[in-house]
Formats: sequence, structure tokens, C-alpha cells
Amino acid sequence: SALSIPGVRVRAVAFLGIGSVFGGMQVALTAFTQEHGQPGLNGVLYGVFAAGNMLSGVACGAIAWRVSPRRRLLTSYAALALVCSTLWAVPTPLPLGGLGLLAGLCVAPALITGYTLVEALVPATSRTEAFTWLTGAVALGQAAAVTAGGRLADGFGASAAFTVPLIGTALALLTVVSLRGRIAPHGATAIRDEHTAPDARPESLRTADTS
Repeated sequence: SALSIPGVRVRAVAFLGIGSVFGGMQVALTAFTQEHGQPGLNGVLYGVFAAGNMLSGVACGAIAWRVSPRRRLLTSYAALALVCSTLWAVPTPLPLGGLGLLAGLCVAPALITGYTLVEALVPATSRTEAFTWLTGAVALGQAAAVTAGGRLADGFGASAAFTVPLIGTALALLTVVSLRGRIAPHGATAIRDEHTAPDARPESLRTADTS
């Protein structure tokens, strides 16, 4: 099972935090625009958040990275947690749109780098399972955030709902920082496929070495 690999488990937990951003932003933005008497801005604000996610995703694919995937993952989670820590205190829609754009810009690098590292940790025969666990973690985090954010918004207002992505990303950051040694393999950049022989040289050469 792909879950037998520690790096996959670490990323699955961290991806719950990504899901909390998607779900928490949906609910909190709806509550925020209703509180300000501008419910029509909900789609605009969430669209700005999604646009940031899209733009950073395109940029991640276009850049020839010199920074290691582990460092990119840690940096993107730290930036996402920092942005989410400010959302609850925003008083008006305009600065909230700017922060939503920044949050979106931080999401895609975390997702893309997390998925990319699967190839370095998981055998080819288990990669589909690993991708499924990570995608399921995002969906689970989103569902939990929608539930928690809705209850907080109903009881305490939009500011309280914005604490859901804050808590989710803070826990995700704590996970990847404390277990950073497991999120990427040491030494080799990719694992050996389980169907590859330990020594692929011709038998004559292997025999010569042992004689």
C-alpha cells in the first residue's frame, strides 16, 4: 500500500490543510459578503482566489526550479499559513480580495510540489493509489472545513469562519516542518521501480566480478 510509505502519510495530512482553505474560503467569503450587504461580491472574491491559484499553477509549470522540492513545499505551506492568519481581521472586501489572491498564489505550489514528490517516493505500481489518497485528503479537508466554517459563521460571524483555513494550514505547516525528513527521499532523486533487478548488468559481467 502507498500508505505504508511515511512520506505519503505526511503529505496526506498536510493536504487536509489545503482542503481546509478551499472549504473555509467558500463559507467564510459567503458570510463576509452577506454581512457587508454585498452578497453579489461572493463570486468575485472567490474568483480572485481561484485566479491566483491558476496563475501560480501556470508559473510552477513554466519555471525551471533550482530549489529542492522539499524546500518549495515548506516555503509554500509557510506562506499559505501566513496569509490565512490575516484573513479573519480584514474589515472590507477590497483588501480581502488582495489577500485572497495571495492565498490562491500559495495553494498551487503546495499542491503541485506534493504531487511531484510522489514520483520520488512511491513505486510505479502504487502511484495511482498515492495520488488517490492525496486527492481524497483534499476533499476530506474541504468537507470538514465547510461544516466547521458554516457553524462558526452562523454562531459568531464571518471572522470566526476565517479561522478554519488558519487552523488547517497551521496544522499542515506544523506537520511538514516536524516531519520534513520524510517528505522527500535522501540521496537519490527517484526510487528504483520494484520490477527492476538490483543489478541490471549482463550475467557475464556479474560473474566476472564474483570470480
